[in-house]
Order: sequence, then C-alpha cells, then structure tokens
Amino acid sequence: MITVVGSFNMDLFIEAPRFPAPGETLFGRNFRRASGGKGANQACVIARMGHPAAIIGAVGRDAFGDEMLNNLVANGVNTGGVERRSEVASGTAFVTLDATGENQIIVANGANDTLSAADVSRQSELIRQSRALVTQLETPLESVEAALRLARELGALAILNPAPYSDVPDALLALCDWIIPNEHEAAKLSGLEVRDAQDAAKAAAVIRKRSNCPNIFITLGVNGVWLDTPQHRHHLPAFKVEAVDTVGAGDTFIGAFVTKLVEGADAREAARFGCAAAAIAVTRRGAQASIPTRAEVEKFLGQ
Repeated sequence: MITVVGSFNMDLFIEAPRFPAPGETLFGRNFRRASGGKGANQACVIARMGHPAAIIGAVGRDAFGDEMLNNLVANGVNTGGVERRSEVASGTAFVTLDATGENQIIVANGANDTLSAADVSRQSELIRQSRALVTQLETPLESVEAALRLARELGALAILNPAPYSDVPDALLALCDWIIPNEHEAAKLSGLEVRDAQDAAKAAAVIRKRSNCPNIFITLGVNGVWLDTPQHRHHLPAFKVEAVDTVGAGDTFIGAFVTKLVEGADAREAARFGCAAAAIAVTRRGAQASIPTRAEVEKFLGQ
C-alpha cells in the first residue's frame, strides 16, 4: 500500500482567452467543478495505477466534502484516515485556464489547514502497512513533518512533493528519501534559476547538499524531468502531446512514478512511466478526471 498525507480541494474551473491583468474583468466560459487537491489527486492516481492507496487528510462536513470522499472511494482509495470538520468548509480551488491550457490557481485551504500532527499520528498503523508515504505542502508543516517522521520510523519510503512552495526547514527535508519539486519549487529550494535541464542539474545538487536527501527529482513540464540519484543523473525528455489542460499533471506524474517505484522498477523506468501518465493527463480536462488507468499508460508506452 501507498499512503498519501495531503489536501482535498474542490476545483472550480473557468476558461478564458488569456489571464486577466490586475483590475481587469474578462468574459470566460465552460464553468465546471471537479474533485482535486494535491493529496487527493495523488491518491487517486495510485489507485488508478492498480495499487492499494490510502489517504490521510481533512474535509468539512459539507457537500464538497461528501463529493470528494465519494469520488475517492469510487476509485478504490481507503479514506478511513480522513477527518471530518464541522467548524470549517472543505478546501476549494479557483482555477483559470487560458487558451493554451496553462493555469492560474487560487486556493482557500479550509479544512486542510486543520490537519494536525496528532491527526497523522493516529493513523500510524496505516503508515506501518505502507511501503511508501507521499506528502505535499497544502497541509500544515506540522502534519507534513509528522508524516515524514513516521514513515522513517516505520520503514516506509518518505517522499515530499514541496508544492505549493513554502519555506521548509532543512531538518524536515532531511527526513525525506525523495524530494520531487517542479522547476519553480526547485528554484526556491536551491536559490538558483531553473529553466532547463542544465539548470535543474545544478539545482538538484544544491538541494541534495542542503537536505542530505539522496534522491532529487525535478519535473520540468514540457521539458521533461531531471533525475538525480546515486544510480542515475540525467535528463528524461517529456512525451510530445497536444496539451489542453495542465491541472493535475504533476500529481499524475508523482502518483504513477511512486507506484512503479514501490513495485520494484528502477528510478529511470519509474520516471518514464510517470512521464507517460502525465502526458495522457494533459490531453484531458480536469484534475482527477484526467488521470489515466494503468492499462492506458501501458498502451501509450507500447507495453
């Protein structure tokens, strides 16, 4: 099993020809909503890859909370570690998509902000049964640290996706077996500009030295990924597809990558699998709605 500690957000989408300037009003179209949140997305990916998945998080006792939990259950995710809050709304994300498929997102964290270290610790048996634990930064740092620390203590791979970026202490980074930022997060973690694979190589070396984490993986969007481990240190190009919506692509990569990794694949093979899953996802709209099945990823790779 793989356990995800992370966020739930109901994503509210609107499409626009371009992103508005400050103070500007634009007419958009195609409003829709979909279950999202980095934690929930990654758990959903793992389940669709055919691997047992569980999630630890918090949602409100509201319609959005019901809908998001029901969606994960329908995809086969164990939601027994999710807290229900009466005093706060479920997390919500407002997503604007431009004509190229790029996105801008504003998140109201809601119940996600209430996830505590104690909430995570109560699910220690779930983590004990897991081969890997994945967490992000859409819940409080105390919950992230508790999750990574428990993973280390209980023998699970401790994986941090430092997104969306916030300042994290080096002591927290040192708890990780894998750190997987995108180019923007890698730039902030390293203090270096990251535009291409050469920049990513330099940033990964800085992050590895800062964190003492042996495995650094920087996702570069259409430019692929930079892999920096004791066994592999090189660039993997992305698959070329026509993107319509990049929301959730990074989550799809991480969920598919970690799944393949715990199944025994080496990092390069797992990364290629993750890239294929993300490539399929960007050709579809929505976050969880765009996640492919394992069979689709294997067909894409010609397996």
